[in-house]
Order: sequence, then structure tokens, then C-alpha cells
Amino acid sequence: MPVAKVARPRAAMEARESAGLRVPTLILSLLVLVAVALVYVWSHLYNTQLKYQIAEEMTVRDNLMEENRRLKVEIATLKSPQRIEAIARDKLKLQYPEREQVVLIK
Repeated sequence: MPVAKVARPRAAMEARESAGLRVPTLILSLLVLVAVALVYVWSHLYNTQLKYQIAEEMTVRDNLMEENRRLKVEIATLKSPQRIEAIARDKLKLQYPEREQVVLIK
């Protein structure tokens, strides 16, 4: 009988120890779960922020491309030979040289 009395308290102690190990394991598991959830939420927010930045940059790009197109049209207009000739004739009072005014250099 003394053996049985010793076995019961030992079984009770092992049950207490295993229950004592379950609580820290549960707390650690919950902490890991919370950490994973925080990382997931942070990455989702960061991804959303990046999408907004991309949308803003695409808007800026579109505006710059439109301005570039307008500037190319303006350059083409300013470089047109008809415009340059009109300015030379009207504002600068230039005219084509007569045949005898042309000197050929050899």
C-alpha cells in the first residue's frame, strides 16, 4: 500500500506540472498569433499606401506626358517656315535679295 500512496501524489504532481506547462505554451502561442496578425495588418496597410503612391505618380506622369505633347506641338508651330518667313518680312522688314545682289563665293 505505501507504493500506491506514493504513486498518487506523483501522478497529481505530474498532472499539475503538465497543466503548468500548458499555460505558458498557450500564452506563447497567443503572442505568436498576435505578432503574425500585426505583421499581416501592417503589410496590408503598407501595400495600400504603396497603391495610393503609385496612383499619384501615374497621375503626375499622365500630366507630364500631356504637357510634353503640348510643348512638342508648340515647338512645331514655332519652327514652321511660314511663321519664320512672316516674322522676317513683317517685323524685321526683310525681303528676298534681287538677282544682282547675290554674290557667289568660290
